Amino acid sequence: MGLLGRKRRRREGGEGRGMFLFEEVSQALKAEKTLLSEGYDVRLVAPPQHLRAGCDLAVAVESFEQPGARRALEGARVLVRGWADTLEGGLELAALVTTEDFGEWLMVRAGNMKASVEKATGRIVNTSGGGCPDIPYLNLRLVGRTLREAEAPKDLGYTLCALMLDRAVEGCRRELLAEDREAHPAEDGRAAPECSEASA
Repeated sequence: MGLLGRKRRRREGGEGRGMFLFEEVSQALKAEKTLLSEGYDVRLVAPPQHLRAGCDLAVAVESFEQPGARRALEGARVLVRGWADTLEGGLELAALVTTEDFGEWLMVRAGNMKASVEKATGRIVNTSGGGCPDIPYLNLRLVGRTLREAEAPKDLGYTLCALMLDRAVEGCRRELLAEDREAHPAEDGRAAPECSEASA
């Protein structure tokens, strides 16, 4: 009943979004997972500079859903630093993803993180960017593996760099799958050999 009520209000409400703020990236990711499981429409956003305090990640929800969402987060023991009533100055993470095609190779950039793959095999040939402490470990676990074999960076690391690298790797999967479908229109619906949309 509560979930259906939220969906109905979302269609009718004209309110804007606000965002929960956090001290740590891990808490922001836990908040996203918690609210998605409760049926909330959430977005990960980069808050404006003046609202950041140790974490460059926030979780946006409809403003009118903030009280219920906060209760859900408290129930899951997510540590929330605060709430901002507007997304002004923030940037949705999806807007930070760009793609460059170098013929045999494809590079996807998400924020300050990059993932490069060999298009013919789907093999990750390089990751770069960021200055987080888990970057060397992520590079070790990803480079040389195919997109099918590689684990999700967000499950391997614990920083914003890991999250953005995860977005970049997912971008590689989507781009190569789209290219495979264009090359084989009569077989649309089959997965690319090394670029399944299933989680690595």
